Amino acid sequence: MTPGLTQKIDDAGIIAVLIVDEVKHAVPVARALLAGGVDAIELTLRTPAAIDAAKAIKRDVPEMTLGFGTVLTVDQVKAVVDVDADFAVSPGCNPRIIKEARKLGLSFAPGIMTPTDIEMALEEGCRILKYFPAETSGGMNHLKNMVAPYQYLGLKFIPLGGCNLTNASTYLQSDLITAIGGSWVAKRPLIQAENWEAITKNAREIRTLIDQIRTNKH
Repeated sequence: MTPGLTQKIDDAGIIAVLIVDEVKHAVPVARALLAGGVDAIELTLRTPAAIDAAKAIKRDVPEMTLGFGTVLTVDQVKAVVDVDADFAVSPGCNPRIIKEARKLGLSFAPGIMTPTDIEMALEEGCRILKYFPAETSGGMNHLKNMVAPYQYLGLKFIPLGGCNLTNASTYLQSDLITAIGGSWVAKRPLIQAENWEAITKNAREIRTLIDQIRTNKH
């Protein structure tokens, strides 16, 4: 990832993970998140609407840092680049996908949950990694122990999978974490119901927590 993008993600502290079923919801959900202080999103490639939703957000909400998740194929990497996404992540560590992303100049964070995953990612030049699934893999305890041999390399992690407002501080207090990923901020049913007020409220809660933790750390 570029230094500028790395800083943006670090400043954000939270990447809202979105499943958007209808393109008409893309801009309103992005604006609802921004209103609550969340300015980084991961649009999952699990719905046919994802690419067009991203185009709408890039056009109408350009201040949003926009990434894609569930990037599993070379064709998806190309599609993400065509939309001019800021970054992409995947659930696992597939060297072929990482190579394609690097070839096309796409900032990419592969998913890891074992030392072998980390070493595969390192081999491909990755320094920001997605820790997935975070909670069921053992949370921060697992991550700290697993990363100990590699800590001198300055790796940073984005935990996803089971993160929520209750356990967010456990992750955010660690220097290993650049930002947490969370689907609870703008859950699929909230988007489908067009409950933008609830999404803004959730965004404001996690933004407040992030700011408090960072103030205490410094």
